[in-house]
Amino acid sequence: MDTPEIPLAVVQRQRDEEQLSLLAVFHYVVAGLGALFACFPLIHIAIGTMLFLQPEFMTKGQSGELPPQWFGLIFVIMGGVFVLTGWTAAICTFLSRRYLSKRKNRMFSFVMGAVLCLFMPFGTILGVFTIVVLSKDSVKALYGKA
Repeated sequence: MDTPEIPLAVVQRQRDEEQLSLLAVFHYVVAGLGALFACFPLIHIAIGTMLFLQPEFMTKGQSGELPPQWFGLIFVIMGGVFVLTGWTAAICTFLSRRYLSKRKNRMFSFVMGAVLCLFMPFGTILGVFTIVVLSKDSVKALYGKA
């Protein structure tokens, strides 16, 4: 018996759906990793707070010149900026995952793919694949139907 041939358009649509689903899963994973790694500068915030509020802890009981208080503020501000930037990127990556799953806001996911290219190595890989998949005309058509 001959098996009926599946039209090429149906096969392409299934392939695109599968790729978008995989991208959504990997966006979820990278968002979680990004949020986790963005917590590392919290150590700098803790050290900076200690330097600002109690600079004598740096001398360890020995006599010596205390570091200036503004030094602790630099630690707190820089650590805070890195934490907030990382968490913001993680939240946007998670949003991109939701949009990929619902086939909405293709351009947001495309821009997030470009931004993810900055985060080596996983973000770069995911960003490139996101841009490649979302650039295909057949995927653009899926977003047009959603």
